[in-house]
Amino acid sequence: MGNPFGNLGGIGNLGNMMKQVKKITEDIQKANEELNEARVEATSGGGMVRAVATGNGEILEVKIDPKVVDPDDVEMLEDLVTSAVREAIARANQMRAERMQQATGGLSLPGLF
Repeated sequence: MGNPFGNLGGIGNLGNMMKQVKKITEDIQKANEELNEARVEATSGGGMVRAVATGNGEILEVKIDPKVVDPDDVEMLEDLVTSAVREAIARANQMRAERMQQATGGLSLPGLF
């Protein structure tokens, strides 16, 4: 008769898989901590407006050179701020994607980040 417990070799594979999942989870957590500490910066208007964000896309500050403040053209200032903030977030998203790619070893894990 054959083995009534089936192929127990699969249990060892499951153990290895669980170790890999744990390592990936730890790497993702470490990457998120590093991204919270990382800073990206973007400017617009030739550096007149600057936005700084974390690697996770949280805007930390916006700096505006007083020379660009024109009460008669608020719309231009709004556009410059919007542009700098969007670029900072885009850079943060790119940094995050690259870091998560490293943390997961290239696995696609939708919904985890």
